[in-house]
Amino acid sequence: MTGSTPPAGVVSAKSGADGIVIVRVFDAPRELVFKAWTEPERFATWFGEHGSSIPLETASMDARPGGAWSAVMLHGPERIEIPFSGTFREVIEFEVVEIVLEVAGEPLEAPEVMRAEFRDLGDDRTEMTFTQRGTLPADEYSRAMRGSLIFFDRLADHLADELKARHDSD
Repeated sequence: MTGSTPPAGVVSAKSGADGIVIVRVFDAPRELVFKAWTEPERFATWFGEHGSSIPLETASMDARPGGAWSAVMLHGPERIEIPFSGTFREVIEFEVVEIVLEVAGEPLEAPEVMRAEFRDLGDDRTEMTFTQRGTLPADEYSRAMRGSLIFFDRLADHLADELKARHDSD
């Protein structure tokens, strides 16, 4: 993110011809951040840009190596359907989630792989290192990075809402 101040929580973000790397800190325990990547009812609340949504009935996740995942994003005022799917490549509970990303109707030369690694910082804070790699051109990775930053803002909001609801019920 050359020449600009990163959004709150973002430690670093860069994109180039080889992909995306974003390091972000969330004010939430590592287990909760991990579950947001592996449980459809949580994933559906944050995956997408502002103004988009994923109806829960379109989201499914079998969070184990080789397990399938899918979701249909409704995007923009026209509610254009964007189907996503893929498989989990690696899942280490509370530590790593790696998924292959497929977007229907967009053939890819090689798999696009998204990986999230979670590090417990203590005090119910988690550092997530996100990478996305594949064969997209550098300008596509630049756009994808901007989108991912929005996704992770939404993830931070989801985590804050979930923690507040937990606190309010205590």
